Amino acid sequence: MFSRKLTDQIQICLSVPQFAEELFSLTDRNRSFLRVWLPWLDGCKASSDTRQFLELQLSRFAKGEALHVTIVYEGAIAGVAGFNSIDRTNRIGYIGYWLGEEFNGKGIMTTVVRDLIAIGRDFYSVQKIDIRCATANARSRAIPERLGFSHEGTLRRAERVYEQWYDHEVYALVLGERP
Repeated sequence: MFSRKLTDQIQICLSVPQFAEELFSLTDRNRSFLRVWLPWLDGCKASSDTRQFLELQLSRFAKGEALHVTIVYEGAIAGVAGFNSIDRTNRIGYIGYWLGEEFNGKGIMTTVVRDLIAIGRDFYSVQKIDIRCATANARSRAIPERLGFSHEGTLRRAERVYEQWYDHEVYALVLGERP
């Protein structure tokens, strides 16, 4: 199984169905925290839903369309990240991520996204990485800003999360242009 140790506390693993129970438990414990930004929570009602999602992600990984990783912090599943989509024709990787509330503020996601940049460059030959965050989600936006991504613009009413419309800020890192 694909696994990378990033620090003494942080590792990422290819998301596999065996993680479904623990990942669902994290999702369920953090439902109100995550619900502000993520539109899919109502469709995730049992560990079997998480298992089905992870099986789909493995299929997409096998086709080179995506890479979904589970983040482990000090032995516990802390969240997920990865390339939600890989545009092989244009060599663009689209990164998404979330952490359980108790894992925020520890530098975990910055470390993980930095490694995803290297994976995208070294294994998928992407020439550009794109991250989109809700305008109001300051913690999520801080990650691409911290890692030297350029702000490319704002997409108005880009995502509906339950009854709320969110604008998205688009960040890009063109590999080879990084300072």
